[in-house]
This record gives sequence, C-alpha cells and structure tokens, in this order.
Amino acid sequence: MYDLHNKLVIGISSRALFDLEMENEIFVSKGLSEYKIFQVEHENELLENGTAFSLVKALLDLNNKFEEPIVEVIVMSRNSPETGLRVFNSIEAKKLGIYRAAFSGGENITKYLSAFDVDLFLTKNEEDVQEAIDAGFAAALIYDVPNEYTPDDKEIRIAFDGDAVIFSEESEAIYKKHGLDAFIQHEKINVEKKLPDGPFAKLLRTLSKIKEKYPNMLRIAIVTARNNPAHKRVILTLRQWNVDVDEAFFLGGVGKKEVLKAFNAHIFFDDQDVHVKPASQEVPSGRVPYKSNSDLA
Repeated sequence: MYDLHNKLVIGISSRALFDLEMENEIFVSKGLSEYKIFQVEHENELLENGTAFSLVKALLDLNNKFEEPIVEVIVMSRNSPETGLRVFNSIEAKKLGIYRAAFSGGENITKYLSAFDVDLFLTKNEEDVQEAIDAGFAAALIYDVPNEYTPDDKEIRIAFDGDAVIFSEESEAIYKKHGLDAFIQHEKINVEKKLPDGPFAKLLRTLSKIKEKYPNMLRIAIVTARNNPAHKRVILTLRQWNVDVDEAFFLGGVGKKEVLKAFNAHIFFDDQDVHVKPASQEVPSGRVPYKSNSDLA
C-alpha cells in the first residue's frame, strides 16, 4: 500500500494548477452542461499554466533527486472524472509527476483532505478554502497568474506572512481592536512566550525538516508588518520551534510587493488582501482566510 504519511502532500485544484478562467466563466454564465460540452470538445488542447504551476513543478522536481519521492501532489477538483480528463492530458504533456486525483463531481472536495493526509490545499474556490481552514488545514485562495514572472530554477522559494498565517491571529486581533501601542505592549510583556500556532505552522515545520535533510534546495522567508520591538518574539518563537528560516523582513508598514519581487517567491501566503493583491502582480500569491468563528472574520 502506498504510504502518504512521510511525504509533503499538496492538494491542488485544477484552476490553481492550470489557467481555467475562461472555462470557469462558461460554467458560471452558461451552466454545467455547457461547461461539460466545452471541456470534452477541447480535452486534447493543452491548458496554460496556472498560478501555482511553478511551485508544483519545482516541488515535484525534488523527487527526481532521491530514491524515494518526498513530495506528493494530488489534483483535488469538483470536476467530474470526464471533464477532468483534460487536466490529466495536460499533466501528462507537461511531464508533471502527478498520478493521483480526486474528482468529486460537484461535491464538497474538502471532506477528502484528511483521506489524503494533505499538508497544504491550494484552490481558487473561496468556499472550499474557507471550509479547509475551518477544518484545520493549511489552505490558501490562489490569486491570478502574475505578469512576466520567471521562477528561480535553482531552489524553491516560499514566503510567509507571520500573524494569522504562521502564528495565530491572537496578536493581530489585539492590534486591530486596541491599536499599535497595545499591540507593542502585549508583545513586550509576552516576548519570552512563544507565539501560538497559526494555520501554516505545521507546514513551516515540515518544510524546515525538508531543508535540514536536503539543504540548498529550499529557501524560506518571513515577510511581516512587525518591526522593532515586536520582531523579537517572532525570532524567539522560531528558535523554540527549532525552525530555521533563511530570510526575514520586518517591514513596519512598508509595502511587501517589492521585497517579494526581489525574493522571487514561488508562492507567498498572507491573510490580508491589501498585501496579497499587490504581491500577486509580481509573484504567485494566496490569501489565507480567517476561521469563520474568528473575531477577525
């Protein structure tokens, strides 16, 4: 039996992997029947790369370097098996090492995340990403493909925001409810207390372990609006987690877009559209929603 437990498992929707925006517009405006007809009629036409394609390809290329695959990518889509055939035709033509899929035929796809031990779920469906976050999975709503983006071909580069992504939303909630001074005071008082886990904490730990075992293949950055003195708690928390990041940017309100462009991330995760939208013009980006019962939602 094929074991997924010791692998980094990425669940990805067909629209996050490939550019299916025109096809999705057919589905929205003309309905399932017309969408199905279109997909079947065009199933031998290759799809253009979607926002997360470069990340997926880079992660899967890691498998070529080792005897045992360390990354598993599973297409998880609300498509039917028939309409999903075009997706696998494109996967095969582009020589992606993707062999498994879940086509739910319109049913809720997120209920299958645990069945595949998914570590990260990427989708362009807002309902699906919200349900995944509510169920405790690391998940992000993928934005459109950036213009003129060329991924780094030597190492995989992943960038994370801090609060409400890597760490819990606790500190961010204090900032939004009580202001900057209260936030800074809270972080000073709790500087030695590690920040609670956010939705992407487990994923960061997994990536850090991969970095330990296979150095020089993965580069991780934290890009956060925190600055001095609130940066100290972040550094001490990562130390307590035994997590090593390569770069950290404590921007204190400076825009993230240019930093992310310079870092040339394969993907950037943030909880706020005000950061994700401009970043998505330069690098592949995804928004991490708050849980439905969150004070920040």
